[in-house]
Amino acid sequence: MLTWGEDVEVHALRERGWSIAAIARHLGRDPKTIRGYVNGEREPGRRRSVADPLGPFTDYLAARFADDPHIWASALYDEVSRLGYGLSYVSFVRQLRTHKLRPHCQACSGVRGRPTIQIAHPPGAELQWDWFERRRAPWGGTGYVLLGSLPHSGRVRGVLAESTDQPHLVEAIDGVLRRFGGTARVWRTDRLATVVVPGTGDVQPSFVPVAKHYGVPVGNVNPEWPHCDGLIWPHRGRVVVDPGHPGWPGGARVGAGQLVAAPFLARRVARSR
Repeated sequence: MLTWGEDVEVHALRERGWSIAAIARHLGRDPKTIRGYVNGEREPGRRRSVADPLGPFTDYLAARFADDPHIWASALYDEVSRLGYGLSYVSFVRQLRTHKLRPHCQACSGVRGRPTIQIAHPPGAELQWDWFERRRAPWGGTGYVLLGSLPHSGRVRGVLAESTDQPHLVEAIDGVLRRFGGTARVWRTDRLATVVVPGTGDVQPSFVPVAKHYGVPVGNVNPEWPHCDGLIWPHRGRVVVDPGHPGWPGGARVGAGQLVAAPFLARRVARSR
C-alpha cells in the first residue's frame, strides 16, 4: 500500500520517463505494486481487499469445535485440505486464532495470572495414561500408541494398538505394565472416554472390572490444579516430553522396588471380542 505522497512521487517519476522497475527500486516497493498505482488499479491509503481463505470453512469448523473443543488443529487442517483449503498449516492456525473459532477452555488457557506450582509426585504413587495418535503413519493409516508415564521419575512406556476402543485399551495397558514391571498405586487419565465418563470423572462401568483386577483407583487429572505439571503430551505428530519436569532428565529415578508389586501381571487380561 502506498501513501498519498508516494503515489504523487510515482506519477511524477513516471512522467519524467522512469521505468516501473526503476521507480520500484527507488521506493523499495514491488514492481507489481507500482504498476497497479500507475494504471489506476489501486487507491493510495487503502489495501487491496483479499478474500478470506478460511471463510468458506468457518461453519464446518465451528460445528467440529462444538463436537470436540479440544480437537487437534492438525486434524482439522487435514479435513479442510481435502475440502479445498489451499494454504499452509501455519496460515491455517493463524486464521483459526484470528476468527476465534475454538471455544475457551480454562484448563487449556495457560497459567498467566494464575498461581503456578510444582505438584509433588511421590515415587510409585501415580501412573498417568494417554493415547498418542500418529496420523499418516508409514503404512498409510493411523497409528495409536498407549503411553504410560511415571510423573516422579519421568519414565515412559508405550504400546502400539490397532484402535482406541476399550478391548485394545485393556490389552495395551497390560503391555505397558509388563514393560514397567508393575503398577503405581493410582491411575490418572485425561479425557479417556473408555476409562472415565466424560464430564463426570467417574469410572466407566465397563472399566470397573479392569480397575479391580489391577487393584488401583482410577481418576482424572484435575484441570483445576494450578498449572498441573504433566510429563508428556502429543503435539503435531510427535510425543513431547516436558523438559522442565523434575524427572527428565537427571532427576530421581524410580527403582523396581518403588513400584507396587504386581504378581497378578502373570495373568494376562483377556481381550474382549
